Amino acid sequence: MKNILILDHPLIQHKISLLRDKNTDTKEFRELVQEISMLMGYEVTRNMPLKEVEIETPVAIAKTKVISGKKLGIVPVMRAGLGMVDGMLQLLPMAKVGHIGLYRDPQTLEAVEYYCKLPFDVEEREIVILDPMLATGGSASAAIKYIKEKNVNNIKLMCIIAAKAGIERINKDHPDVEIYCGAVDNDLNDHGYIVPGLGDAGDRLFGTK
Repeated sequence: MKNILILDHPLIQHKISLLRDKNTDTKEFRELVQEISMLMGYEVTRNMPLKEVEIETPVAIAKTKVISGKKLGIVPVMRAGLGMVDGMLQLLPMAKVGHIGLYRDPQTLEAVEYYCKLPFDVEEREIVILDPMLATGGSASAAIKYIKEKNVNNIKLMCIIAAKAGIERINKDHPDVEIYCGAVDNDLNDHGYIVPGLGDAGDRLFGTK
C-alpha cells in the first residue's frame, strides 16, 4: 500500500471505536463523524503554504504567519460523505464545497455519476474528497476520475475507515492521490461491506435502512 497516511492520534482512535459500536445511535454517530473529520482535517492541511505578515498586537508589531491564499475545495461523495462536511468547514470555513453523487450499476457493478456540482474555479483548487468508508474503492476511484476530468491536478482522499482492497484500487487507478484514513481493516464481505467496519455509514448517519 502506497500514498496512505493512517492518522493514529488517540482522540481519533477513541472516537472511531465509538463509531464502530452498533449501539451508537444516529445523533451520536453523526456527531462523531463530524468530530473525527475535523480532527483529521488538521493532518490533511498540514502542508498548506504560509506567508509572513506583520500584525500589530496590543503591545508591539509582530512578524507572524498566515495561510498564503491556497484555494481549497472539499467534495463529499453523496450521501455518506455529507456527514463529514461540517467538521471540515469548522476548520476551513473559507473552503468551497462541491458535491458528487454516484450509484453502482446493478449489471456492470461500475460506479455511475448521477450528480456533479463543483466550484467554478475547481481547477485552481486543492481538492479533498470526503467519503467515510473506502471499501472496494470503486466509487472513490470514479469520483477522482470525474474531478480530474475538470483539470484538477491536486487531489486528496479522506476517509475514516479503509479496506486494503480499496487502498490498492486507488493506488492502482490514481497513484498520484494521497489517502488519509483513521483505520485500515483487512476484509470485505460478500456485500462489499468493510469487516469489521461499522456497517452502512449512510444509513447510520441518516437513520435509514
